[in-house]
Parts: sequence; structure tokens; C-alpha cells
Amino acid sequence: MLVSNTVSDLLARERVLLADVLAFLESQGSPPETMEHARSAIANLDEVFLLVVVGEFNAGKSSFLNALLGQDVLPEGVTPTTDRIYVLTHGERGEPQATADPFVVRLKVPLENLQNIALVDTPGTNAIIRQHQTLTEGFLPRADLVLFLTSADRPFTESERQFLTLAQRWGRSVILIVNKADLLEADVQREQVRIFVQQGARGVLGLAPPVYLVSARREQRGGDEGFARLRADLEARLSDAERARLKLQSPLSVVRELLAGEERRANAARETLRQDAETLRDLEAQRERHRDTMLGELDGQLNRLNRLLSEFENRADKFIDEHLRLSKVRSLLNSRQLEDKFREEAVRDLPEAIERQFESMIDRFVEANLHFWEDVQAFLVRRAPQRDVARTRFSYDRTSLIEGIAGSAQQHLQDVTSEQLAKQLSQDAEDAMKGVIGFGAGGLTLGALTVAIVGGTLADLTGVLAGLTLTGLGLFVLPAKRLQALRQLRVKVGQLRVALEEIVRREYEHEQARADTRLGDAVKPYTRFTELETKRLQDASNRSAELRARLEALGSEVDALK
Repeated sequence: MLVSNTVSDLLARERVLLADVLAFLESQGSPPETMEHARSAIANLDEVFLLVVVGEFNAGKSSFLNALLGQDVLPEGVTPTTDRIYVLTHGERGEPQATADPFVVRLKVPLENLQNIALVDTPGTNAIIRQHQTLTEGFLPRADLVLFLTSADRPFTESERQFLTLAQRWGRSVILIVNKADLLEADVQREQVRIFVQQGARGVLGLAPPVYLVSARREQRGGDEGFARLRADLEARLSDAERARLKLQSPLSVVRELLAGEERRANAARETLRQDAETLRDLEAQRERHRDTMLGELDGQLNRLNRLLSEFENRADKFIDEHLRLSKVRSLLNSRQLEDKFREEAVRDLPEAIERQFESMIDRFVEANLHFWEDVQAFLVRRAPQRDVARTRFSYDRTSLIEGIAGSAQQHLQDVTSEQLAKQLSQDAEDAMKGVIGFGAGGLTLGALTVAIVGGTLADLTGVLAGLTLTGLGLFVLPAKRLQALRQLRVKVGQLRVALEEIVRREYEHEQARADTRLGDAVKPYTRFTELETKRLQDASNRSAELRARLEALGSEVDALK
């Protein structure tokens, strides 16, 4: 009664723990197969004890089971004859019964030693039909005790070692059985095989499980010592207390692996977030390089504009020096002619040159901008999630956001053509120029606006000559007027230089701000996702640690039943 009460208490607490683990896995968006294993672990508590027989198709599992049961229940052959999972339970013999799983068949056999036990025969782990192995591996987490068969003529093959690794992963209790021991004539051979199998199992499981050498053929013909020892061990292992311990231990081993798998996924997610954080920093570095490129272009554009204005200033200085002299007094009285000569000799193609320079500046704007977004898009494509990785809620959300950033870059490249961006930058520059000189009318080109500024210089130049005559006073003041004209010219050129530099700087700053805004808007959702995921992963880590502590504590109590 003490054992029964203890088992009932452990069973009730285990149900609560498994339900909590299931809820946790569901909250983390675990893969469907993980959720299925968790639900199966809970359902397994209500199933009879599952004694599962596994091994390669030619290890003689069916003949072993027939010998163990003392009657021919399962078909035997040299080819993979078991294409289903057969669950043998005690009862009146009848036709095989289908289950909800089309690959699982229940078969009743009138054997007292199968009461409260289900003996499970699985397809070969190395059968030609790949589905056979899938069936066996998928059923393994449900086993409460595994009888692992290998053959004396090919003991512990590589495929068997790999399958035993799965048993170790799910924490299954294993008994190793070497069938066809009658093929080994000498005792020394049998001992060598036993040691070989046991050492191989130790390397996989980390412990040395019991190894029994049996001969199903000898058992069916009259008896086998190996079978006698195996039955004695099974009788002890399948006692009420030991069976209860294994039954309670089995789901705990399953959820232990499921929690470990979730922790591995969480660690992988953390690493992904770390790499993505590096990606975002690299994008920021790309933006900084874009800024440096634009600043480098700015210096070049300003130097070219200054050179144009300096050349104009030199020509204007020369013109004033040459024409505002007493020897030119007759031409000074004709302001219209003086203006025409000033335009021809000093102004020349300054407006057109400035406009061409602005067109070149716009082209560089466009080129630098498009190259920047092409680099962003290519960079994000390299960081995009692989399509063949395990798909979880984390990977789906991250994929969507990464593709959103790349899509924003692609959309920008598609929508903002060179012509559109050039038109936008030209309009901004014209608006800035009109603001500098006080024009409000639209439709003026940069060249026309430059002419307006230069025109102010002409007006001032001709204005200082107004009223000059051939009187002595005019002759005396002419050198002073020439000096005044030179000074005013330099002031006007300086104003024009400042105005143009302000426009160029403003446009470069505007373009950098546009790039910053576009990139910031594209990255912001993922930055928020990263922050939320980091917190979620930390909370999940704390919750997982709590569940694992409860799991280990309950597992210790279950082990104490032994």
C-alpha cells in the first residue's frame, strides 16, 4: 500500500509537470514534432507498460519474440516481414485490430505474463523500406523498456550504434540481446562477442547495460540457457514496483530531451540574434560609409563651384581694372554697352557652368544613393534565413522582418528612379536658391537664378557710374569709384559663393537625412523584434531552468522507488 500511495502521488505530480512543460513548449512555438512528443509523453502515462523490441531486420526479432512467447505469433522470414508496429497484449486471440495510427496494429495473445504489459515488435532499423526505420525511430520515445537485438553473425553494426544513440537521447532503459548465439561454437567466441557489444554500448550510452546471448532457434527446439537468464531478468524488471518506476521514468526522459531541444533552439536563436545585431551594426557602418562618401563628394563639388566663381571674379577684376579708366571715359557713359561687354568678357558662361555643375552634383547624388541601397539589399540577402532550417515561430517572424528590410531596399530601388531623384534634388536646390536671393516665382533654372545674382552685381556696377561726367570732379572720383566697384564685386561674388555652398551643403544633408530615415524606418521593426526576442528568450531560459529543476527533483523521487 505504501508503494501504491507513493506511485499515485508521483503520478499526479508528474501529470502536472508534463502539462506545464507542454504549455511552455507551446508558448515557445516549438516545432510540431516536439509538441507531438510532449502530448505522447502525457498520453503514455495512461498506457500499459510498453516493452519494445528493436533491431536490424535480420537480427531475428520476430523469431525471438515467438520464442519468448512460446508460440508462433509473428511471421518470420529472411526479408523484412514486419511492415507495421505490432502491439501484443494479453487477451483472447483474434484478428489484428487497427488503431488510429495506420502503421500500428494491436494483436491479442492469451499469455498471462503479458498482463499489464504491451510487447511491441517494430520494423527493422536498417530495412530497405525507409519507412520501416521511420516507424521504429518514431515509436522509440514511447518505450518504457527497450530490448535491443543484434545478431551474433554481425554484432553491433554502425546502423545499430546510430539507433542506440537515439535510445540514449531519449533516456530509454535498454537490455542488449545478441540473438543467433548458436552460431558461436566456442565459449571464447561468445565471450568476445559479449564484451564487444557491451563496450560498444558503453561508448554510446555511457554505461554498460546487461548483455544476453540467446538462440531463438534453440529455445523453440527445447530450451536455451540464455533465454532462461533473460526471462529471470525480465521478471525482476517487470515487477510491480520496478514497472511503475520505469513507467514514470519514461515520460520524464522524454520531456528532459524536449526541454534540452528547446534550450538548443533558444541558444541557436540567441546566436542568430547576436549575428543579426552584428548585421545591424554593419548596416550602420554602411550608412556611415555612405555619409563619408557624400562628404567626400561635398568637398569636391564645393571646390569646383569655388573654382568657377574664382575664375569669374578674376575676369571681373580684370574687366573693371581695364574699363573704369579715363581712357575709356566715352564708353563709360554708355551703361548698356558696358553691361554687354561685362557679360561677354567677365560673366561668359558662368550661369551655364554652374548649372552643369549642379547637374553633375545631382548625378553623384543619384549614383551614391542607389549604390548605397543596392549594397544594403545585397547585404541583407546574404543574412536571409536558409529555407531548409527548422521552421519555428522565431524563424518565421525573423524571416518576415529580414525580408521586410530587404524589401524596403528593393522597393526604394524600384520606385525611386534616377530621373525622379534628380528632379527632386533639382527642385530642392532651386527652392533653396530662390530663398537665398528672394525670388518667389517658379520655373527658374539654376542658371537663371545665377544670372539674377550676377545681375545684381551688374546693377551695382553701373549704378556707381551713374552721374559721372567729364568734369574735374568726375575725373577725380573715378579711381575711387573703380575701387568701390571692385569691393562691391567681391562682396557680391562672396554672397554668391555663400549661397551656392549653402545649397550644396543643404542638399547633401537632406540626402543623408533621407537615407538615415529610410534605413531607420526599415530597420526599426526588426530592432524592436530583437529587443522583444532577447527578453522572451531570457524569460524562457528562467522558466526552462525552473521546469528542469522540478523534473530532476521528481526524477530522483522516481528513481528512489527502486
